[in-house]
Amino acid sequence: MIKKIFLIFFFLNIFNISVASIKSEIITNFKKIDNLSFDFKQVIKDKTEKGKCIIQYPKKIHCDYDNLKKKLIVSNGNSLVIKNQNGKEYFRYLLKQTSLELILNKDLLIKKIEELDGKVIDEKYYVFYLKNNENQINIFFDKKTYDLVGWQTEDIYQNLVITYIYNLVKNSNIDKKLFILPKPY
Repeated sequence: MIKKIFLIFFFLNIFNISVASIKSEIITNFKKIDNLSFDFKQVIKDKTEKGKCIIQYPKKIHCDYDNLKKKLIVSNGNSLVIKNQNGKEYFRYLLKQTSLELILNKDLLIKKIEELDGKVIDEKYYVFYLKNNENQINIFFDKKTYDLVGWQTEDIYQNLVITYIYNLVKNSNIDKKLFILPKPY
């Protein structure tokens, strides 16, 4: 009986060390990143959109959607603009009022990850459930490469929004003009 208890304790301890190691590797990997470029697929309800994004830390993003409206998302670090380039829809938000602030603020993201315990999903992903102010986001990392692979949030209409990223490139040369907010028209 004592042998069984010891074995159970031993394996639980190894699992906890392994999980802590994954978290540590994710943080170490993330600290080395200045910018990310990637393709994405975003699912909201039964609608799927695709496109390309560039994140420049701290707090900047530029995303071009490959859809009829040619949606564009840009953050200059303070504001976030969503604009349909084939129409007149134009929305401007303070970045801190959006859940994207957690993805775009690398220092805050690392601090939150350090404070939290992550969870292994399907033996492939490691997820952190983050909350800052009223914004909540679940961030997924690849368990083997420690790279960001996506996130999950709710939009302003409380729809579940799942973003998958792929073809990830780290620390490339980026044109800073991409983060200038577009004009309304």
